[in-house]
Amino acid sequence: MERSLMAILLAVGLLVGGVMGAAYARARRGWADYQNTKKSVPGLRRLAWLLIRLAATKIGIVALLLVGAVAYAAAGPDHEQAGPTPSPTPSPSATPAHRTGR
Repeated sequence: MERSLMAILLAVGLLVGGVMGAAYARARRGWADYQNTKKSVPGLRRLAWLLIRLAATKIGIVALLLVGAVAYAAAGPDHEQAGPTPSPTPSPSATPAHRTGR
């Protein structure tokens, strides 16, 4: 009886030790990942601001081009420099005599 009790206690101890060891290893791995991420944050923050600045610059250039295009379109042609417009030429109308087949 004493031997079976010792075997059960040994099995329970191994099970608890295995579970606790796995939890400890997971906690150490998480702490190491946290420290690595914490070290990389300033560099990533600089990169994020750089990308935001590039995107804002591109949006600003496109907005300026759009404003320029709208201003150019709103100004219209300069009537003082515009040449004479061509007058429409009358086209011959179809008369009943010109229609064939009747």
